[in-house]
Amino acid sequence: MTELSYLQAVVIGALQGVTELFPISSLGHSVLVPALIGGSWTHLVTENSTANSEESPYLAFVVALHVATAIALLIFYRRDWLRIIGGFVHTLRTRRVETSAERLAWLIVVATIPVGITGVALEHTFRTLFAKPLFAAVFLTLNGVILLAGEQLRRAAEQRQPAGTGQPPASAAPPPGAPRSGLLLAEHRRLDTLAYREAELIGLFQTLALLAGISRSGVTMVAGLLRGLDHEDAAKFSFLLATPVILAAGVLKLPTLAGPAGAHIHGQVLAGAAVAGVAAYLSVRFLTRYFTTRTLTPFAVYCLVGGGAGIAWFA
Repeated sequence: MTELSYLQAVVIGALQGVTELFPISSLGHSVLVPALIGGSWTHLVTENSTANSEESPYLAFVVALHVATAIALLIFYRRDWLRIIGGFVHTLRTRRVETSAERLAWLIVVATIPVGITGVALEHTFRTLFAKPLFAAVFLTLNGVILLAGEQLRRAAEQRQPAGTGQPPASAAPPPGAPRSGLLLAEHRRLDTLAYREAELIGLFQTLALLAGISRSGVTMVAGLLRGLDHEDAAKFSFLLATPVILAAGVLKLPTLAGPAGAHIHGQVLAGAAVAGVAAYLSVRFLTRYFTTRTLTPFAVYCLVGGGAGIAWFA
C-alpha cells in the first residue's frame, strides 16, 4: 500500500479545511482532486471506496482532518457554544426551555438526530458505492442545482410578498412551534423562531452530504433559506449544526489512527490536521462575513461547471 506523503497531507488538509465549510463538498473534492492529479495520488481515491477501506491510512487521515475542522469551528463559535451548552444543561435541570440559547441547543439536538442515525447505518455503504470520481462529479453537479434552485425559490417567494409589507418585525413572527404550511416561507425569521420539526427537516437535508459531491453546509443552508432564515442565520445554523456531527464522526473513528491504519503516517496526520484546522478557521471567518450581503449563486455556478467538467473527464 502506497504511503501518504507530506505533500499529499498538506494539500488534502487545505482542501478539507476549505471545502468542508464552503458549500462545494469536501468529500467530493477529496475524491475528485486526487483522481484528477493521478499518479501516486490515485490510491487515495481507490482506498477510500473499497470494502476494506476502514483499514486504509487515507481514511484514518481524513478522520483526523475532520476532527481538526470541528475544533476550528468550536474555537470560532466558542462564545455561542458556551451559551448553547450552558442552556442545554439548564434545560435538563429545569425541564423547561425558556431562553433563545436553550431553544437553539435543542434545535441542534433535533436536527442532528437524522444524520446521526443515517450516518451510522449507511456511511460505509455510501462511501464504498459512491465515493468514485464519476459519481462525485455527478453529485457535485446536483449540488450546484440544489444551491441554484434554493436561491431562485427564495427570491421568487420574496417577490411574491405583497408590496409595501417589508420585513415583519420580530414580534410579528409566529411563536415557536406554531403550525406552518408549505416548504417555503417568504418572511425573514430569526434563528430561534424555528420549530423543532423545521430543525428536523434541515437535519434531513444534511443526510444528503453522505453522498460524495453533496455539500453539508450547502444543503443545510438551502433548507434554512426555504424556512425563512436569511443567508447569515442559515449559514450560522449550518456551521453550528455541522460541528457536533463532524466531531462525533471523527472521534468515533479516531482510534483507527492507533492501529495499523495509522502506522507510519503520524507526522503526516499532524501536518494535514494543522493545515485543515487553520484553513477551516479562515474559511468560516470569511463565510460569516460573506453571507451578510451575498448569496449561494457563485458556489452553485462553480459546482455546475466543475461537476460538468468532471463528468466529461471521467465518463
